[in-house]
Amino acid sequence: MTRLRARTSTDGKRSASRGSVTAETAAMLPALMVVLAAALWAIEAVGVQLECVDAARAAARAAARGEPIDQVRHVARSATRADAQVDVTRDVETTRVQITVQVRPAWGSSLPAVRVSAEAIADTEP
Repeated sequence: MTRLRARTSTDGKRSASRGSVTAETAAMLPALMVVLAAALWAIEAVGVQLECVDAARAAARAAARGEPIDQVRHVARSATRADAQVDVTRDVETTRVQITVQVRPAWGSSLPAVRVSAEAIADTEP
């Protein structure tokens, strides 16, 4: 049977760097958690941006068809968040809808919000 020997330096003492990987990992873990949280927040903001783009397009089509402004706002808010700010501008030629949402991470309500907005323009139908 082969007997395992402990790592030792040339003079017979234990190596001074033993356990340093564990210490380095413990020191890096908080930084890794911060980076992960920031990445999750960025992914959430991109998801809300895509929701805003889709909602603005749907609302611009509805407004261009001549639907009432309150119904256009309802269409926009049903496709994105209920606290979204919806601005509708309609003239003879074009209809413009802009949607703005403040995004905060669910785990950090004290952090500052990221403002996400999208705009869609459609030709007004006669």
